[in-house]
Amino acid sequence: MEKIKSLADLKKRQESLKSKIDLRDRANDPESHIQVKVSMSTCGIASGAKHTMEILIQEFNRHKIDAIVTQTGCMGFCFAEPTIEVKKPGAEPIIFGYVNEEKAIEIIEKYVINDVLVEGIIPANYQSIDNK
Repeated sequence: MEKIKSLADLKKRQESLKSKIDLRDRANDPESHIQVKVSMSTCGIASGAKHTMEILIQEFNRHKIDAIVTQTGCMGFCFAEPTIEVKKPGAEPIIFGYVNEEKAIEIIEKYVINDVLVEGIIPANYQSIDNK
């Protein structure tokens, strides 16, 4: 563990611990929060999923929205990477494809904040649509 040598070091350590405690508290009741899973499989990462995740976290913080943003493995939609799953409390999860920086901001501003669906939703019955 690093030694604390100044007030600035102490404040930095305090913020780090506070964010870890906040994350742990939210993990105890994830259903009461907006949850976003970012597909971070090889194809997702190659398509820019890491940047998408950073933008999502940044935008949730900017809008002061208490959300849990995590990474997950392959969701099976490699053709539409980067993909994210958004689960609002009390609602079914929705998967969005081709989520670049602009799309991530649009999803938060329109769907998360105002309940307006946006382009890019991958239907839950994708496999049955593909097989017809």
